[in-house]
Amino acid sequence: MNALKFCLVFLVFPVFLAIICYTWKNQNCTSEVSIHPSYEETEAELKRVQKYAVDVTLDPDTANPNLILSDDEKQVNHDDKRKNLPDNPERFSPGPCVLGKQSLFSGRFYFEVQVKEKTDWALGVAIESINRKGDLTLRPQNGYWTIVLRNGNEYIACAGPSVRLSLKSQPQKVGVFVDYEVGLVSFYDVDAAALIYSFTGCSFTEKLYPFFSPEVNYDGKNSAPLIISPVNQTA
Repeated sequence: MNALKFCLVFLVFPVFLAIICYTWKNQNCTSEVSIHPSYEETEAELKRVQKYAVDVTLDPDTANPNLILSDDEKQVNHDDKRKNLPDNPERFSPGPCVLGKQSLFSGRFYFEVQVKEKTDWALGVAIESINRKGDLTLRPQNGYWTIVLRNGNEYIACAGPSVRLSLKSQPQKVGVFVDYEVGLVSFYDVDAAALIYSFTGCSFTEKLYPFFSPEVNYDGKNSAPLIISPVNQTA
């Protein structure tokens, strides 16, 4: 497979959404061998950001009709059956996405998501005014700060141009940290206590919301849910 193909966009298919990769020539993506000058993050650094943990829940009013949310609004997965829901302005359609209920307009927040047994997903934060209808291109210029997994082993930071990430291990739980005033969005491999990627120098001017996409289930191959997990704030 061409190593220059990376995912930037959610494309519409009848009833279901499939997410495909754009070529480097069409989307001006770049390929990086390493993910960050300082991949190794200390356990102390992760513990520091974990102190800003917030209790995130999923907002059903924003959920694509093909998504199934758990009763406690902590888990989300994709189903082939599309629910008959009102197409309100807040709802993603046809993108298989959902936002968290909690927002940030200043300060810092942190949350963790279990991504175990999934082949495809997207996680991060998004501004309140994002486009939620039609094709979605995940990049900061459009109000999204996200990382994605494709095909079970392709990790990409949707930075516009995209950055292919070379990880030492596959994260089972991803931590997301935001410092609103500093303009920082960082992603951590929680079990390895390692930094995955950071968006720096961001300029936020409106509310930020946690963003989740379990992606389509691909005939059951990607049926596992994304799970918002309790943060273990060890001393």
